[in-house]
Amino acid sequence: MSGQLMPCSPREIGALFLFEKLSAEQLGQLCAAGRVERFEPGPVYTEGDPATCFYVMIEGTVVLSRRVGGDDVEVSRTSQSGVYAGSMQAYLGDRVRQVYNNSMRVTEPSRFFVLPAETFSAFMQEWFPMAVHLLEGLFFGSKNTQRAIGQRERLLALGSLSAGLTHELNNPAAAAVRATATLRERVGKMRHKLAIIAQGSYSPEVMANLIDIQERTAERVAKAPALSPLEASDREDVLTDWLDDHDIPDGWRIAPTFVQAGLDADWLDQVAAAVDERILPSAIGWLNYTVETELLMDEINDSTNRISHLVDAAKQYSQLDRAPYQVVDVHELLDSTLLMLSGKIGQKIKVVKEYDRTVPKVPAYPAELNQVWTNLIDNAVHAMNSTGGEGSLTVRTALDHDRLLVEFRDTGPGVPREIRNRIFDPFFTTKPVGEGTGLGLDISWRIVVTKHHGSLQVESEPGDTRFQVLLPLTASEPEETPEESV
Repeated sequence: MSGQLMPCSPREIGALFLFEKLSAEQLGQLCAAGRVERFEPGPVYTEGDPATCFYVMIEGTVVLSRRVGGDDVEVSRTSQSGVYAGSMQAYLGDRVRQVYNNSMRVTEPSRFFVLPAETFSAFMQEWFPMAVHLLEGLFFGSKNTQRAIGQRERLLALGSLSAGLTHELNNPAAAAVRATATLRERVGKMRHKLAIIAQGSYSPEVMANLIDIQERTAERVAKAPALSPLEASDREDVLTDWLDDHDIPDGWRIAPTFVQAGLDADWLDQVAAAVDERILPSAIGWLNYTVETELLMDEINDSTNRISHLVDAAKQYSQLDRAPYQVVDVHELLDSTLLMLSGKIGQKIKVVKEYDRTVPKVPAYPAELNQVWTNLIDNAVHAMNSTGGEGSLTVRTALDHDRLLVEFRDTGPGVPREIRNRIFDPFFTTKPVGEGTGLGLDISWRIVVTKHHGSLQVESEPGDTRFQVLLPLTASEPEETPEESV
């Protein structure tokens, strides 16, 4: 927005604290290169626009605001003469994207000394070269520090996740190894039983019937119904009686396996009708090994699928093979994070998912959102562990006007009111020494607010703490690189 041009007085601008140490010659150069403008109430510049000017207020009232989600949040309001805003980083040149980092408006007729960004940069380089070098070092050093802190926080989270993932992978892997060893033993015994049956003088029709029964038995294993403990116990008693009545050794041991496979007394009657009474025990033993091999192969299949699922979740969580910025389904990100943290969450904490699957996908940096979910879930688990390790974690998604809500609710002791305004500050932590860096919520806030133009807020009372992340449904891709933002 352009204002009304007015005369520039070196004496007047020399009275401003920013310029009070300049020489008369320098003040003259400033007035010659810049201008004084009078602005009526309203906007002066808008956040995100190219930063073309440096503003110093001579008189009036100025308001600075930042865009958070779809709202403009006021961050400063002052009538102090000499306050400045605009292209304050012009001295960095093309090394930094030169845009306004906030919006500025005036609430009454106000006068500003306005200096073009390039001119401001040139004066800085010429008049204060040492200060420029110090400011450059401070700016880029701060960026490097933020990047190192962010990487350290990610490594801490990764160490915790790796331990949990190792535990989660170990269980199905060990189950698959055990099942494979048992399967090898059972197949050997099945071959032995088959050899005994084959040594008998049975017609091809009888052998074909036995093979057919074996095939259909394997099919029944795949379709075995899920039984309650009481139903399974009743069926085991019936099959044990049948096996005892037919002089089958160890009927009490075989019956549970047959019940698990979905076999019943009617099925065994068909087996008894198909073979000679003398080889019925061998036939039943042979079918028992058949059933056991099918069940063991199911167990191996389940275990390897579980491992594959965990590996997929790890890839989804880390986003190693995906673009850093993309349109994502937050439910996939939430599920992968919950799975990665399942070992840390433990058995005592109940996880409840209240997902609204109708919400649209959102543009985001998914790997960094996963870091936010990790920090919020970790804090919720820590809070509940501090009061006995029991409780519930509810993860909810919903549409909130033009934004997507992701809420993490825990039943822990809550965030005390006296520290609620400090929890997003860097290095503030309530965890014991060595257990927290105090950076998790600070990094989460910057990822959500600065990186995604969303908002992160907390509502808390004992037994009901809710961290709410609000993300815009549409956004243009930020030009800032991921490393620069955290």
